[in-house]
Amino acid sequence: MALRKIVLRGDEILTKTCKPIRKVNERIRILAEDMIDTMIEADGVGLAAPQVGVIKRIFVCRPLLEDQEKIFVMINPEILEKEGEQVSNEGCLSVPGYIGTVMRPERVKLRATDLEGEEHEYEFEGFAATCICHEYDHLDGILYPDKATAFMTNEEYEEILRKLQEEREQEASEDEIEEKE
Repeated sequence: MALRKIVLRGDEILTKTCKPIRKVNERIRILAEDMIDTMIEADGVGLAAPQVGVIKRIFVCRPLLEDQEKIFVMINPEILEKEGEQVSNEGCLSVPGYIGTVMRPERVKLRATDLEGEEHEYEFEGFAATCICHEYDHLDGILYPDKATAFMTNEEYEEILRKLQEEREQEASEDEIEEKE
């Protein structure tokens, strides 16, 4: 299909509440295929319609870390249940170059329609739940920086990870010395 231009933070369309899709038709299927192609080309794990300039309640995602080939198309999704809490460090194709720390549910259950017009219920946990909630927020005009407790550049985040790795290595080294004594 076709690649679509990704809308960046600051564009008013990203703050809009999306309209429900009345019928799954060829236009919606083309939109979904374009969104999938765009998401993959941009190396993303999810993409919501407003991110490509369309104010419709649809997102695509590949939230399963163990199976990045499995792609979900969620039309008119509705979150039914949220459970637990987890800290998530998130990026976004519409907010390139930044990472934010966001509280998300550990588990989420939702109902959505697929490209055949069939309604399904899904349950996701961990990273997958984060991905689903992140994309769902886009449909209500919410970007992760709106919820973030910390917001930093990718470089700042990588530096934090590097320091944490060094601390872990230092602790492991000290533990090894203690065991020998």
